[in-house]
Amino acid sequence: MIKEPKHAGISTQPVVLLAEDDHEMRTLISRALKKEGYEVREVADGVELVTHLGGTIENRQGQRRQLYDLVISDIRMPGVFGLSVLEGIQDMDDAPPMILITAFGDAETHKRAQELGAVAVLDKPFNMPDLMSLVRGVVLPEATSG
Repeated sequence: MIKEPKHAGISTQPVVLLAEDDHEMRTLISRALKKEGYEVREVADGVELVTHLGGTIENRQGQRRQLYDLVISDIRMPGVFGLSVLEGIQDMDDAPPMILITAFGDAETHKRAQELGAVAVLDKPFNMPDLMSLVRGVVLPEATSG
């Protein structure tokens, strides 16, 4: 169970924004994240994802930061594709890290995602424990290091 969020003093648990158009897959990932102790905000398409990424929060020191500690996004969704969102957040201050998931993962897609700064691209079907390990490594890197 997670005790210390990445941004201490703002939330009692790290917040993950999950963008997946397939309801069953979104529910499965969301439940796994919540079981691990993360707060999860779910969106069903790329337009909602972009809208949510526009939000910020003010911490106790008066500094503004992203609402989310991590974004997990499907690559192909209605409205806006995950790769386009990843490309768009490159100019954002304090942009959250992104993990992309896809059922259409070819070498070119993986290469482009890495060039745009994705933490990882997972091809569906993927192993849920592997995703949870990856999430822990991004959100709480000190908990996964030696």
